[in-house]
Amino acid sequence: MYPHQGERLTAALERGGYEALVAASPANVAYVTGFWSLVRAVHPATETYAVVTRAGTALVVPAIDELATEGADTDHVFSYGRFVLDRSQPPPTRPLEPSAGAADAVVAALTALGVRGGRLGLDDERLPAPQARALGERLVAFTLAPASEAFAVARSVKGPYEIDCLQQALRIAEEAINVVLGMLRPGVTEREAVTAFEQEIARRDAAPYCTIIAFGPGSAVPAPWPGDRALRLGDLVRFDLGCIVKGYRSDVARMAVMGEPTKRQQALFDALHAGLEAALEALRPGADGLAVFDTAVGAVRGAGLTGFDRHHVGHGIGLEAAEAPWLAPGGGTLEMGTVLRVETPCYVVGEAGLNVKETALVTRSGAHVLNRSHRGLVVLD
Repeated sequence: MYPHQGERLTAALERGGYEALVAASPANVAYVTGFWSLVRAVHPATETYAVVTRAGTALVVPAIDELATEGADTDHVFSYGRFVLDRSQPPPTRPLEPSAGAADAVVAALTALGVRGGRLGLDDERLPAPQARALGERLVAFTLAPASEAFAVARSVKGPYEIDCLQQALRIAEEAINVVLGMLRPGVTEREAVTAFEQEIARRDAAPYCTIIAFGPGSAVPAPWPGDRALRLGDLVRFDLGCIVKGYRSDVARMAVMGEPTKRQQALFDALHAGLEAALEALRPGADGLAVFDTAVGAVRGAGLTGFDRHHVGHGIGLEAAEAPWLAPGGGTLEMGTVLRVETPCYVVGEAGLNVKETALVTRSGAHVLNRSHRGLVVLD
């Protein structure tokens, strides 16, 4: 664990008066230990946990993940359940004796870290009820308290390593967008464009996720699968995509048009761009998510799109594509070191969808945009 994460988690322990915190979501487990379970990615009901105390950390995984934890940054690893391995060869560096169930392994982890009672913070926001109940029944020696918010607050301010990973992910995604822009011409399909983007991402040793490249009226669908629609003269092209580098995500949206834009297309883009610029200008330590939201929405309306409305204009980004804090009503207060993905999209059903997303680091006096690519409307010829 990098010093920044350790400091943030120690502060969370102190604020909540916890003897230990138990991470349950994949991203929170990764924040503590650096470990992502491939088994859990395939079977989301699989339980993995990370235990954090003032004395150290422990990782809890199913027995099938035992050998995959060799690179995990943790003091102890405990497994549970049954999985058959041929152990005729020398055992791994950290041989494990699986517990009967995940809750038993969590107790073993707490014991190894010297915690046998007291206030225990449980990351329960996304924990299925049967799993939460099994943990509660096994952890009767502890006073359980909800702690998902404690992890969210810890992760909301990024350290140097995290910022570097986010910048790498942005750079790779933007380079891949430029490659696709160079291949777009009438007749190219959405599916071909998506394939080209994802190949470029893989070539740069990153992993794509949720790739959206949509043409014309299809771009008005907020989250479409790629189809066989061919690009036509006059079509708007919406890029909404990103990649993963060392667990950290980029999320970039850019717009292009095949041929000269119409007055309507340019007016829509300009209004949304005005809102994005206003939101970026409003980012600073102490700013309220609602205030940034109101500023962005007001700017879009003032630029001519009078009926514009949104439920948010951005949020944090890191180990997950959407994290706290939110640029929305009730979204909280920004801190120096928060990294936000900012947007002011508009989806006109049957016509087009437009969006530009920027990622910005909140600094001491304002915000620094981490993107390096042009965010204007790209004219394709």
